[in-house]
Amino acid sequence: MNDIARRFPQNPLLMPKDLQPTGAGLQIISLLNPGAFRFNGKTWLLVRVAEGAAQKEGVIFFPALNATGNTEIIEVPLNDPELIAADARVINYKGLDYLTTISHLRLLASEDGIHFTEQEGYPPIFGKGELERFGAEDCRVTQIDDTYYLTYTAVSDSGVGVGLQTTKDWQHFEYGGMIFPPHNKDCAIFEERINGRYYCLHRPSSKEIGGSYIWLAESADGLHWGNHQCLIKTRPGLWDSARVGAGAAPIRTERGWLEIYHGANSKHQYCLGAFLMDLDNPARVISRAVEPIMAPLETYELSGFFGYVVFTNGHIVDGDKLTIYYGAADEFVCGAEFSIKEILAALP
Repeated sequence: MNDIARRFPQNPLLMPKDLQPTGAGLQIISLLNPGAFRFNGKTWLLVRVAEGAAQKEGVIFFPALNATGNTEIIEVPLNDPELIAADARVINYKGLDYLTTISHLRLLASEDGIHFTEQEGYPPIFGKGELERFGAEDCRVTQIDDTYYLTYTAVSDSGVGVGLQTTKDWQHFEYGGMIFPPHNKDCAIFEERINGRYYCLHRPSSKEIGGSYIWLAESADGLHWGNHQCLIKTRPGLWDSARVGAGAAPIRTERGWLEIYHGANSKHQYCLGAFLMDLDNPARVISRAVEPIMAPLETYELSGFFGYVVFTNGHIVDGDKLTIYYGAADEFVCGAEFSIKEILAALP
């Protein structure tokens, strides 16, 4: 596989031990897939923090938000005949699915784009209400004018959808609710309007027919979306044969809208790839790279909570330099630099 990433020598930039859990009885299991943006002259990450309950022999504990918005710990004996706990990430109890961790979003800032710390006065962002009972995950951040749009995976026992919040100062938020119902995720809004309309990439999926593909939608107000069109499908026999999903907001280039996306094969190994959309009509895909631009190669990408994973939903653009912040092995936050021209050269 091709890999044109120039990884930060400081990787991993963030590990679970670098942050404190939000409450007694909880421990941070993983740091994952940060959104990235610039604000007040600094580089910021909106990191997904996955917390779980400390376990003891003979019992499994798992967290969930209750009706008041607080985290409660559910306790089930391992020998309970109604418990199915074969997956490290998801369990089934009494016919209902639960996550073994619950995620929230945490803000960290950096002067140099490498060393990140939490900032006083910028509290964590937790799931809201019944449709986010199992947490908020994998937030993409898009800036249009002076407003930041946060699109994130909203998880509950009702399914997985896309939640929306907006902010101008990162201290006060307007809640937009669920803009794409289950099953949907990986929503990235373009950072400018095209012909007066908002556009986004998203990923509905179906186990029965079709697959996990990247779709395009448009909107007059950034809240109500329609005119859905399927753009990118999986490719049998290649690195993205099992599922594909959008990364961060598409990047405007002279050749078109450049999107860095993730793909996975049947072994659940995740790489990053690239495709190009027409500037005036993003429903028209101009080209798509055959090989990935980044694959899991380093030890911290191959081994962790869930190994063989590089996954991004956050980047910073400086001219030709593209800094991608990514989750490695579903446990660590890392960084890598790319040349946009080099990525474009890999597109036919």
